[in-house]
Amino acid sequence: MDKPSTSLLLVFLFLLKNSYAQLPPVFAGTHLKDVQTEETVRRYLSPVKILWETPDASTHIINAEKLLKPGDGQADLSGKDLCVMHNDAKGKAGILLDFGRELQGGLQLITDQSAGGKPVRVRIRFGESASEAMSNIDTIHDATNDHAMRDFVISLPWLGKLEVGNTGFRFVRIDLVDSTAELKLKEARAIFVFRDIPYLGSFKCSDTLLNKIWLTGAYTVQLNMQDYLWDGIKRDRLVWVGDMHPETSTIAAVFGYNDVVPKSLDLAKSITPLPQYMNGMVSYSMWWILIQHDWYMHTGDKKYLDEQKAYLIPLLNQLISKIDNNNSENLNDGTRFLDWPSSTNPKAIHAGLQAMLVLTLRAGAELCDDLNDHTMALKCKAAVERLKKNVPDANNSKQAAALLSLSGLMPANKADSILSLDGVHNYSTFFGYYMLKAKARAGDYQRAIDAIRNYWGPMLSLGATTFWEDFNIDWLPNASRIDELVPAGKKDIHGDYGAFCYKGFRHSLCHGWASGPTPWLTQYVLGVNIIAPGCKVLKIEPHLGDLTYAEGNYPTPLGIVSIKVKKQPNGKTSIIVRAPKGITIIKAGS
Repeated sequence: MDKPSTSLLLVFLFLLKNSYAQLPPVFAGTHLKDVQTEETVRRYLSPVKILWETPDASTHIINAEKLLKPGDGQADLSGKDLCVMHNDAKGKAGILLDFGRELQGGLQLITDQSAGGKPVRVRIRFGESASEAMSNIDTIHDATNDHAMRDFVISLPWLGKLEVGNTGFRFVRIDLVDSTAELKLKEARAIFVFRDIPYLGSFKCSDTLLNKIWLTGAYTVQLNMQDYLWDGIKRDRLVWVGDMHPETSTIAAVFGYNDVVPKSLDLAKSITPLPQYMNGMVSYSMWWILIQHDWYMHTGDKKYLDEQKAYLIPLLNQLISKIDNNNSENLNDGTRFLDWPSSTNPKAIHAGLQAMLVLTLRAGAELCDDLNDHTMALKCKAAVERLKKNVPDANNSKQAAALLSLSGLMPANKADSILSLDGVHNYSTFFGYYMLKAKARAGDYQRAIDAIRNYWGPMLSLGATTFWEDFNIDWLPNASRIDELVPAGKKDIHGDYGAFCYKGFRHSLCHGWASGPTPWLTQYVLGVNIIAPGCKVLKIEPHLGDLTYAEGNYPTPLGIVSIKVKKQPNGKTSIIVRAPKGITIIKAGS
């Protein structure tokens, strides 16, 4: 084989965008400033179950169970132990594979020899639910190829390997396309793409459901920690800054520092020159400031905070300029949005934005003091005092009530009465986090714990392994599980429900903004509260409610803090904390 020319290598390297952390020796001496590395890894997983085969499968599919065996990713000439799919005049072959849990990635297919050495066409359908993998791209249940291709026809090679797909899925349907065809399939493995990072944080209590919810929230966010921090792995696969707040709270509680957070915050900043708002939404630029505050409190990274000053100060000035003579927010130069379920309630949106502006400017004042811009800090504090003179009505919105409570504009107990009305009806997966935080502010820890059980718990009972873009407990009666084909007479929990941008199968079943219970349980049940930047001072103030114990770890820049909390026979709570040197621990009541 001829040795490639130097110019050819340079062209190749110029085109190479996602390559190796360390390049092979053949590239020695070449300057590769444009080469990027991936933070994710790839693992290959065999399916755990064959969920469905075409009618009369025995005459069209042979040895399907072979696909459940671990593979090696290599075609060979043995011709043994193959799954054979066959189409003829009597019917066509199709199979639905279940990989056991939600994954981000694609599919690897290993083929044997085909008739005449010609490629064989197959249709691939990915699905977050079994019914989505069985669906067509149509206008009935809103199955789409938006953001990620999940339904397409490809040609498989003769005696070879093909890797396809880049989406969020648990199920894959494979159909042989041509009317007369045969496919000899050695393997069909999921390509699992994820950040292989340790779970430094942990949570365990006397309720196994809460333990599972904590882990599910952590896993949901981990899947979305791709090149950047996404909202969902099927859709939208974008850096939505508001969605990032629950996600970054989860990352801090579970993984500690991870560069996907500053990388994503910086991306949002770089593509949003002022006076534009991030993602076009006025609230999302405020979320950017709130994340910067929370991330600085966790990491204590003053160098990174200093880098934000040139953008942060003008943004704070811009937000302050949007307060009118009635001391009301007047953020009308961008999309006014809290979350989708509240988007039809303009009075609630106004109340929520008023409260968010208070929260944002308070956080901004703290950041400005840390940046030694005390003049700007005083300006933010003065603006907060103005906003406190105008308290809008929540208009019966749990979203608005939560923000009004957290900002201090509404008494916590008054807000809690709105939040407690009809239990978890009118909760949302995004703002449910702030509803839980507002209940904690009112001291209503027990009903907050119950809300986690009653709102996030049913998703797990329906087969979820990650938390969804939205959920409504009114969907529960007669609903099918996502890991089964919908039985006759039952409702399809995925295809039959949804609203706004997430109708039917377009609905994302892995959305990072739904992970709120994970950081909430760490903060309020385990009791971890950050008092000083870099976690140098932590207040441990647990609230067990009806739990008998809770224990876990919390990652800090100085190391792991371990906490054990146990309810004593006399009703008091014992707290044992082990912390690294450099961290001051304040126990509740001390």
